[in-house]
Amino acid sequence: MADRAILYHYPLDPFCRRVRLTLLEKGIPVGLILERAWERRPAFLEKNPLGTLPLFVEPDGHTLSGANAICEYLNEIKLTPNLLGETPRGRAEIRRLTEWFDRVFYQDAVYPILLERVVKVIQTKEAPNSNMIRIGRENLAKYLKYIDWLAGRRAYLGGRTLSFADLAAMAHLSILDYLGELDWGKNQEAATWYAKMKSRPTFNPLLNDNVAGILPSEHYRDLDF
Repeated sequence: MADRAILYHYPLDPFCRRVRLTLLEKGIPVGLILERAWERRPAFLEKNPLGTLPLFVEPDGHTLSGANAICEYLNEIKLTPNLLGETPRGRAEIRRLTEWFDRVFYQDAVYPILLERVVKVIQTKEAPNSNMIRIGRENLAKYLKYIDWLAGRRAYLGGRTLSFADLAAMAHLSILDYLGELDWGKNQEAATWYAKMKSRPTFNPLLNDNVAGILPSEHYRDLDF
């Protein structure tokens, strides 16, 4: 039996990043195991037959997969800080934004860029499709305006306190930051929020991420980007 939990993850997977940030904010010790899920390792498939990331394994061997399930579970087994809000309306808003980042923002802005600049470089060895990158960047520029609107009206994206909405946003945006794709333009409220989040001690371990063949942008580790 292990003496601490284990998280199977991949550094440039936003859903893995959200779980890592949750663990760090909760102060839950965890060992990280780099997993290239596309390799379909038999030993990994024994733990998760679906072969998906992230995968959280507790010291007693209990496994849990899926970012939403893992994060809400962690929020329940360690109550502070509460990352899901205090009221039904607050929790609904946090869940709404978290889902928006994980579905709409990811599918429209993150995935096209990630596919062309990371997946095709590391996994399939295909030539990137510049049109797909352009579409992702156009959607990113559009969605940054919404993040700016949120950041200009709230202390944190989901309300008055740090929540899963902020961690989901950081998980996705920080990958684009790693790839040098963030251009805040006139969205200064969003940029200020991002700088505040990036400067949190709990985010520091992610600044040390490195992926073979994909170097981080020059300003990725710069807190004053």
